Amino acid sequence: MNIPNTAGTQRPTLQVPAHACDSHLHIYDPRFPTVVDAAHALEKATVSEYRQLQKRLGTTRAIIVTPRSYGVDNRVTVDAIAQLGVENARGVAVLRTDVTDAHIRELDKAGVRGIRFSLYTPTHAAASFDMVEELSHRIEPYGWHLQLHWTADQFIEHAAMLERLPSRIVIDHMARLPQPAGVSHPAVQLMQTLIERGRTWVKLSGPYLDSQVGEQGQFRDIDEVAKHWIRTAPERILWGSDWPHPTETIKPDDAKLLDLMTRWTDDGAAINRILVTNPAELYGFD
Repeated sequence: MNIPNTAGTQRPTLQVPAHACDSHLHIYDPRFPTVVDAAHALEKATVSEYRQLQKRLGTTRAIIVTPRSYGVDNRVTVDAIAQLGVENARGVAVLRTDVTDAHIRELDKAGVRGIRFSLYTPTHAAASFDMVEELSHRIEPYGWHLQLHWTADQFIEHAAMLERLPSRIVIDHMARLPQPAGVSHPAVQLMQTLIERGRTWVKLSGPYLDSQVGEQGQFRDIDEVAKHWIRTAPERILWGSDWPHPTETIKPDDAKLLDLMTRWTDDGAAINRILVTNPAELYGFD
């Protein structure tokens, strides 16, 4: 069966454990109007299409992240959580400091567990760096996290603020470490400091974002980055497909993306943590 926004039809070689979680995906539903003319936006990538990918990969839990094109309108994510069922789905919203406490409570009841700041490029961004600290304080009582899609250099630039934040932190896409610097980038030490404090997670997702060899080179230049995070903090690592891959004109094979895990570690216990235990802890699954 051909599934939209992904290549290939084969199942992954990796036999995922029960309750495996895809910790990063987006839904684009034409029933909800877009409000921002984002550079990377899709007309359609629906829950029904994503369910087909779940069956192919063997995952059952999902974390839906509001795309840039919806601004701070998170109805598409709340609706997706309801369709998949709150027992198996959670959401990450996009908010600004003008959000009311009542609305935060509504989103919490709907299954939202974090706020995303996608600021790696300021164009089309719904929020800004000066909103991060205030919102961290406001969501901390709910146990929510801040999900940060920043460049590695931006992490260094805002290091002092990051160390002050009271809420949990999730680092998108392996911290966007540029190649060929990779793990030698100074952002790695900052991440290590935050992880050691027990409140920071890193997502293994989007290897194509910083790879210079691409899918034809099997993203091998990203291997050491992924291996480093798994080796140093297996209890703080998540995996995400990044379906429907809005940055990619030629869509990758999601089964092969999942199978990268077997190249990054041969530790079955670590894989179980990354796919099941860690997301259950962070997002509050039973």
